[in-house]
Amino acid sequence: MKVLIVGSGGREHALAWKCAQSPKVEQIFCAPGNAGISQIAQAVPLKADQYEELADFAKENGIDLTIIGMDDPLVGGIVDVFEQKGLRVFGPRKNAAILEGSKAFSKDLMRRYNIPTAAYEVFTDLEAAKHYLEGLDKFPVVLKASGLALGKGVLICEDLESALKGADDIMGKKQFGSAGDEMVVEEFLTGREVSVLTFVDGTHIREMSSAQDYKRAGDGDTGLNTGGMGNISPSPFYSSEIQKFCQEKIFQPTVDAMKAEGREFKGVIFFGLILTQDGPKVLEYNCRFGDPEAQVVLPRMENDIIDVMEACIDGRLDEIELKFRPQTCVCLVLASDGYPASYEKGKEIHGLEAFRELEDAFCFHAGTALKDGKIVTNGGRVLGITALGKDIAEARKKAYEAADLVQFSGKYYRHDIAHFAGEE
Repeated sequence: MKVLIVGSGGREHALAWKCAQSPKVEQIFCAPGNAGISQIAQAVPLKADQYEELADFAKENGIDLTIIGMDDPLVGGIVDVFEQKGLRVFGPRKNAAILEGSKAFSKDLMRRYNIPTAAYEVFTDLEAAKHYLEGLDKFPVVLKASGLALGKGVLICEDLESALKGADDIMGKKQFGSAGDEMVVEEFLTGREVSVLTFVDGTHIREMSSAQDYKRAGDGDTGLNTGGMGNISPSPFYSSEIQKFCQEKIFQPTVDAMKAEGREFKGVIFFGLILTQDGPKVLEYNCRFGDPEAQVVLPRMENDIIDVMEACIDGRLDEIELKFRPQTCVCLVLASDGYPASYEKGKEIHGLEAFRELEDAFCFHAGTALKDGKIVTNGGRVLGITALGKDIAEARKKAYEAADLVQFSGKYYRHDIAHFAGEE
């Protein structure tokens, strides 16, 4: 079969890599792809927001399955466009992708269906939001731009002054664009954060292995929020007791709630959880594979991903048993110096050929491009260096050793990915 993947990041490279392992797949296309993806898939010169053109390409080229990797096109309704043309596509329709597209919607959904989450209020008026903040007697408080903001629309405000400034940045100055037209003010929760990716077919849900993200740019969880600077799977803090609670009180209830709302969800639901003293609670939902979560979960997944995705589309996920390798997987993101603020592009990357000789270590391209026959940096997060090991310490050691093999001007990475987890 022919597969088309829509996106250009490390997540899409991991998806292409996993699809290439399926004996059912004859050819992979990716739009627009990147320098790494182009080594296993044919690049298509279309952007992820060109829904009609992408669907026409799929129709004209006999694409059997299209996989939407990115949140923007999912929230924008690309799946609806493909389905209207009679095409098979993996991902939620627009009315279901609102689960990620509007934090206000998802918070209200959790409140209506008693799904554990932080206390919150939603605002569309800046002055009303400021008035509410001035009445709070407990800080820190969390401000969230309700719409899509590339994983960066969340501010943790330690006091009233920073909260008022944050509200003005989000709703007044539109620091995150139209994502800040609506803002969620949320109770600050403490605890370990855990990510759980799940496959969903509208009715049934199958849980992938847990993961743990490192959002902050700097060592020791300092600096600005990013799209993710590293990851580990499985999370050492996601116990069987916590898993059982989440399955009964969070995962299945979310699928059931969406169905009850007339928003049947098919695709991947990413549950961003926090393990509080009062039990697990939902921090956020995403409607697609996480990045870099996909880069640590997919290398451990034993199933043919095509089988699983087709079961989701056809509503027969209950026939699938997901299986994962027992090893630990660690991903270390190599970023451009300055990320997530300003950074330079076009720096030549050296040492990538070394990965051809490595076992259990992979290099997933995120922000890369081909220029004059050379692979150069083309984004803030450039590469995801991923390694498998028998435990956290071995996987971490392999990942950092592999990261040393790659060089480019301005290479930046955190030095503490999976470190604290391995010592506790």
